[in-house]
Amino acid sequence: MQLFIGGACAGKRDAVSERFPTACWHRLGTGVPLDGWRAPATAAVPLVVTDWTAWIEAAFDAEPDDDRLRGRLAAALDSLTAAERQGGLTVVLILPEMGRGIVPMSPATRRLRDLAGWLAQDAAERADAVWYVRHGLVKSLK
Repeated sequence: MQLFIGGACAGKRDAVSERFPTACWHRLGTGVPLDGWRAPATAAVPLVVTDWTAWIEAAFDAEPDDDRLRGRLAAALDSLTAAERQGGLTVVLILPEMGRGIVPMSPATRRLRDLAGWLAQDAAERADAVWYVRHGLVKSLK
């Protein structure tokens, strides 16, 4: 698994598109099941999973417990990792870096930032390679 992380409009999608031009993109969001991704027809085609923030925001009302929501996110990461190991699939995650240490005033925004941060930590732990993207520049962290 490879993880590309960075702020809004930092160039993450462009960096992934350059490195994986034949990738199959799965966009999470409102109404999209977290485990609704499908492996590409061939393992030679990488699977890119993005728009995690939209999915987290949509899940707020249905799951008020942060630990359970984090558990669901971790289970999704484990499922993607297992698909990589079993089928030789290359999984690429695009995640937002939120806040840069600034604590939002709104409780809902703080919750989103916290969950996105935990997701990033959990993804980085599972990833073989982690890339930080800022101003279109890509730096390898792992």
